Amino acid sequence: MHRPHYYDEHDLGRFGEVGENAPELSKKFFEWYGAVFADGALSAREKSLIALAVAHAVQCPYCIDAYSKDALEKGSDLDQMTEAVHVAAAIRGGASLVHGVQMRNKANGISM
Repeated sequence: MHRPHYYDEHDLGRFGEVGENAPELSKKFFEWYGAVFADGALSAREKSLIALAVAHAVQCPYCIDAYSKDALEKGSDLDQMTEAVHVAAAIRGGASLVHGVQMRNKANGISM
C-alpha cells in the first residue's frame, strides 16, 4: 500500500484495530476512555473542548480531527474552540518560557 503521508485521516476510523493483538487491554482502554468523556463534574462538551486543546498541545492530527468534530457536535462554536486552542498555545509557550528561570539559575551559578 502506497501512503504518501505519515498521517492519513482515514486511519482514525481504524483506531479499534490497535486492539487486535491485545483485545483485553484494548477493551479496558476503550471502556475507560468512554467513561472519561461522559458527563460528570464537567460536561461532555467541556471535556471535548479540553480534549481539543490537549490535541493541539500534543500535536495529534487524529485527535484534532476527532475533537473538532466532537466539540461542534456537543454544541461548542468556533469562538470557543479557538479560545481552547489559544489556552493550549499559552500553556505550551509558558512552559517553554518558565524554563528560563532554570537557565538563569544555571547561568548565575556558572558566572560566580
